[in-house]
Amino acid sequence: MSKPYMAILIGIMAISFGSIFAKMAQAPSLITASYRLALAVLIMTPFTVFANFKEFRKIDKKILGWTFLSGVFLALHFATWISSLKYITVSSSVVLVALQPVFVALGSWLFLKEPIPFKALLTGCIALIGTVIIGLGDFRLGGEALWGDLLAILGALFAALYWMVGRFARKTLSVSTYTYLVYSMSSVLLISFAYLQGLPLFSYPGRDWLLFLAAAVVPTLGGHSLFNWALGYVPSFVVSIAILGEAIGATILAFFLLQEIPTTTQLVGGGFIILGLYLFLRETAKSEAKSETVS
Repeated sequence: MSKPYMAILIGIMAISFGSIFAKMAQAPSLITASYRLALAVLIMTPFTVFANFKEFRKIDKKILGWTFLSGVFLALHFATWISSLKYITVSSSVVLVALQPVFVALGSWLFLKEPIPFKALLTGCIALIGTVIIGLGDFRLGGEALWGDLLAILGALFAALYWMVGRFARKTLSVSTYTYLVYSMSSVLLISFAYLQGLPLFSYPGRDWLLFLAAAVVPTLGGHSLFNWALGYVPSFVVSIAILGEAIGATILAFFLLQEIPTTTQLVGGGFIILGLYLFLRETAKSEAKSETVS
């Protein structure tokens, strides 16, 4: 196996731990999200700031504004998605939050006037059917489970907005500079949200702090950094498809580490979502390839 594909495989394993660490922490969801990003920023600082100092000084105010908005959406993504893990299982949460490519396509169609291929639209509907199946299964469990589903879907929506806005900021910024700024802004916002809600910022057991650090290092810096590196060697479509492996990896880890056994509706619904997203991304990639050939 080549190095880029090995990096993608390790990246899938790394990001699969994100929901596990969040689920294991006793701290409130906002605190878990805050320190996942804040500790990642602290680790990045000595490497990014000095290496990219000239780039930081030349950042345009308009680009900085787009970056700030991207950071807002990333903060909202983590706040809603990690909160969903308090109400539903890891498997339900990760497959629902994986719907973000569908929201990106819809947003691009509505706001950027980018057409959605008809086949991609149909395959996106398959993923949405999976969402309905999971929702019907959680309906039997009560209002808390449905609330968790809604939080996970909102997490997917905010992630989609984060990716869409980031397209503008990334036009002139390097990956490391953009990531550092976005993580910094998001962590400040999340800590501010937690403070305004009256949540304690420091009085947590040592086990939670280890989980915060693990979430910063393994899925945030490790997993996503490997994906960014692999993008330099393989098509973005390959990485997009690979990220779907998080749902499978997280479900397996939850079974062994958290003793969470997926229900039949979760497995069926999750299967529909993963299949639908796979076909959706494949059809989208085909359409983009045709457009590039014509142009």
